[in-house]
Amino acid sequence: MANIFIFHGTEGSPKENWFPWLRNKLETMGHQVFVPQFPSPPIVSAKISEWFDVLKSYEKYINEDTIFIGHSLGGIFTLRILEQLKHGIKAVFLIGTPIGVRPILNYDRDSSFSGFSFNWPIIKTRAKYFVVFQSDDDPYVSLNNGEQLAKELDVELSFIPHAGHFNKRAGYTEFEALLKKVETIL
Repeated sequence: MANIFIFHGTEGSPKENWFPWLRNKLETMGHQVFVPQFPSPPIVSAKISEWFDVLKSYEKYINEDTIFIGHSLGGIFTLRILEQLKHGIKAVFLIGTPIGVRPILNYDRDSSFSGFSFNWPIIKTRAKYFVVFQSDDDPYVSLNNGEQLAKELDVELSFIPHAGHFNKRAGYTEFEALLKKVETIL
């Protein structure tokens, strides 16, 4: 069975949005699911170094069968992990991930977390499968981010109209489309 990580976004929590629902679904199938709590204080920019400090205690669970699911800022963190990994993993799912294409509501805050210059050639070698979800009415991350991210990863964009930021405010306490995509890879 796979080790699956779900990475929350800015000011996030493992208990928000669709994370508990997806965790339950995947654990019911026998997978081990980790949803770490990262430091992400309000107003102040999160520090990526602190996120990597939290991840250290989970490193033994990251192997070639691992799946990463990154929401928003958690998607940026996922890309940074891939740049540093010495081995590949099974799959990466990126949901509402800002990669520097304006407009991004919290552009300066997201940029100070890690910057927006990514090593795409390295990232693309670190997972067998990539899936990018983006909506057309995300109030935080413009559709162009998802389109560019999919282009950089050489995958088709998984576009869901009127899904907002795929968070509770947009009605996302469950995420069936994501679960179905994950199931096809498991």
